[in-house]
Amino acid sequence: MDTAQTATRPGLEPIRRAFTPRYHSAADLDRLKQATLDILETVGVRFPSRKALDILAEAGCTVDRERQVVTFPPDVVLSAMAKAPRYFDLGARDPAFGFTIRDDTTWCTSDGCGTEIVDFDTGVTRPTTKADLARVTRMMDYLSSIAFWWPTISAGDCGETAQLHELDAGWNNTVKHLQGFVQGEREARYAVEMATVVAGDAETLRRRPLLSTLIGTVSPLVQDEGGIEAALVYAAAGVPVAFVTMPTLGTTAPATRAGAFAVGAAELVSATVLVQLACPGAPVAHSIMQSYADPRTGAMVSFPLDGRCRYLATELAHHWGVPSEAAACGTDARVAGAWQSGVEDAMDLVQAAWEGSDLMPSIGLLNVYTTFDPVDLMLADDIYHRARYAVMDLDLGDEAFALDAIREVGPGGHYLGTKHTRRHLRSSFVPAITHQAAPTGGFRDPLEVARERAAWIDANHAPEPLPDDKRQELTRILAAADAELR
Repeated sequence: MDTAQTATRPGLEPIRRAFTPRYHSAADLDRLKQATLDILETVGVRFPSRKALDILAEAGCTVDRERQVVTFPPDVVLSAMAKAPRYFDLGARDPAFGFTIRDDTTWCTSDGCGTEIVDFDTGVTRPTTKADLARVTRMMDYLSSIAFWWPTISAGDCGETAQLHELDAGWNNTVKHLQGFVQGEREARYAVEMATVVAGDAETLRRRPLLSTLIGTVSPLVQDEGGIEAALVYAAAGVPVAFVTMPTLGTTAPATRAGAFAVGAAELVSATVLVQLACPGAPVAHSIMQSYADPRTGAMVSFPLDGRCRYLATELAHHWGVPSEAAACGTDARVAGAWQSGVEDAMDLVQAAWEGSDLMPSIGLLNVYTTFDPVDLMLADDIYHRARYAVMDLDLGDEAFALDAIREVGPGGHYLGTKHTRRHLRSSFVPAITHQAAPTGGFRDPLEVARERAAWIDANHAPEPLPDDKRQELTRILAAADAELR
């Protein structure tokens, strides 16, 4: 159920590692695990949800209902976490674009969820709309670097039900797997209803879920009521949940990386324990995205000079026995093509390629995850493929060693005329966006090439349409959601 090719777009090209370095020993990870268990047992996590408190109390946790704080016996935590699967499938509207989480592969998506777009036609930066998201989604559908969909930009014109409208824009404009951000129990029920329509029935959705969701915790050590109750809805339907925490060193987490990871892991593990108690075996992933506070201004910074330990999130998730959705890439740069954006995208993508993350938000936004520029997306797609090739296995078969050709040419000869060269020369050089020939010689400006490529995809690519009956049913569900939730 991995990659395939269709007539209208390239197949998925995930990052497949020939090797994975080990950054921390099992003993180091055990210490972090024990620190998380200590926090859960002695400090606890706030769950502002009566449903969650009831489930946790019944399982043997200590529940302070007045403070809404739960402390967890270690045996309850370890037993519940053992039920969470390490691997599972993520389906798609076109089954050829579904995939399976596995050890040697990283499946990437875009950044999300930006609130500004550099207009395709005018170049002016403005607030985003649902129509913009549909247009951007069609670009994501085409790119082989994007294995699954995030709402890269928000449906800013859709009010309180924007996240449901974002799913609608997703299913109507890509055949790939969707990972939405819909939170709140009622909202989640609408999202599951929409996913069931697209899948065909509830059992198909459970078997090959074409929707997953990202649920955020609140640092330090608080679960969001709407998020945690939505997670219970998704788990009951078999929709995978990726729990994400974004501890900021020195403000919402300790000012040391190990302390921030311990606090973040306590939030993710406590949420996973709740889900496993309610729905044993429900698919869950963990994501710790550390950020930093500039001590001079208090401003959030995603990419300081010392950005160590982003990879620790993956090792820690795997040590707990669940998949990792690694720290997001992206950039703090404000404009496409800046030195800063290239450095930050490249560092994170190569690191993610090495570290073994299973799922990863990666490319598509500037200015601390807020601004989408189609030119930047094309440049970042090029960086993605450089990272993909950097960790790819090298062919060491007999044909690759070319011993017959070497004997034929001998010392001082030339290989251009050999049959071996004719078989392999084209594949030996994969041109980057920086290697597009200019009519006058040399190479073209990469920004110009990126702009043209974005315009070509925008003008020429459209995914297979959602069947009319399903599209109309999604419209009906959205109308019901709008009437209830707005």
